[in-house]
Amino acid sequence: MAGLSFDRYRTEIVTQTEQLVSQVDGADLATPVPTCPGWDLGRLLHHVGAGHRWVEEVVRSRAVEPLPDDALRVEPDEHPADHGTWLVEGARQLSDALGEAGPEAEVWTAAPGGKPVFWARRFTHETLVHRVDAALALGEPVEVAPEVAVDALDEWMELGALPEMVEFHPERRELLGPGRTLHLHATDADDAEWVVDLTGDRVTWRRAHEKSAVAVRGPVVDLLLTVYGRQAPPDVVGDRALLDFWLGRVSFG
Repeated sequence: MAGLSFDRYRTEIVTQTEQLVSQVDGADLATPVPTCPGWDLGRLLHHVGAGHRWVEEVVRSRAVEPLPDDALRVEPDEHPADHGTWLVEGARQLSDALGEAGPEAEVWTAAPGGKPVFWARRFTHETLVHRVDAALALGEPVEVAPEVAVDALDEWMELGALPEMVEFHPERRELLGPGRTLHLHATDADDAEWVVDLTGDRVTWRRAHEKSAVAVRGPVVDLLLTVYGRQAPPDVVGDRALLDFWLGRVSFG
């Protein structure tokens, strides 16, 4: 269940984009982005802006099936030179389209749900993570509001536990086995703890404080960047091999 309000997601899409634009202001767009291998800043900015526009069309048209995504593959030098204006305009257009549709309209989504709130949440965190990528590429500090980071982790857990994920990534079945549990404990946010349970016939998770085979403790943003594969895990206690095994098979975004 989404933890932030629909309107907060709409606001965050624009806010995260504005922060991204501010971060890259004056930067060389040929700067490599190590957390997105093969990308430079220009490619990252294109990816974010094109994604906003693609989802805006999905929501605005009330699409019932996926729209062609050719625009997402356009080379970054094909978007306007004023990338800042282009990015912010796209974010605002997406936010406006979501507002006009409302959270409960019928629309195609890339995961179960079929509501605009799915896209509002997904592109809040899509934009956030790529803002982080830009910050890391430029050696800038990473700052994320704790409640946004907590919700991003909840969403990551929810998407990762979908049965469809095993269909797309059958290698994830290798994760399942007796005694395989992982605990993520945020040290700077109330009640922000997650247990990933791999002991059954599918991946499950719950918000809980439980003794597990391996525990990772740290600020919530560090936990978020760990599961997204953006940085090494902070404090680890227990079966580090299990943690590495899990992280190596569940990354996305």
